[in-house]
Amino acid sequence: MSVTFLINALALIFPVVFLVLSVLIAIKAFQKGASPKKTVYMQLSSFAAVFALCFIFPFVANAAGDATAAADATAKGLGYIGAAIATGASCIGGGIAVGGAAPAAIGATSEDSKNFGKAIIFVALGEGCALYGLLVSILIIAGLG
Repeated sequence: MSVTFLINALALIFPVVFLVLSVLIAIKAFQKGASPKKTVYMQLSSFAAVFALCFIFPFVANAAGDATAAADATAKGLGYIGAAIATGASCIGGGIAVGGAAPAAIGATSEDSKNFGKAIIFVALGEGCALYGLLVSILIIAGLG
């Protein structure tokens, strides 16, 4: 076994172990009476720490020692991050839109059943934003391959 293999193995194992331990610690803290808000913040901060470490120290990308391969791997990784952001942000926006439009559509339909067709359009528009984000991320991932 070479030293490079051991470094790469540790670079792959460390984030997974850290995230699993943070989940277990959050579960124990919640069971002992910590507020759900505090446990969510603890999980988000541990995820941000692992993300920052993996983004700052890309050991696996530099394993071959080839600068071009490392740059290609970094560009591909950033493309995947961009696709994830496109999907995530559009789904959050779509969820907010549907969360506001659906109760209004139900209320309008309960007052007059003729308003159903008009009201459901606004709900579908909110869901359409999420689908457009998904399509953009599919195009990004297709462009990476």
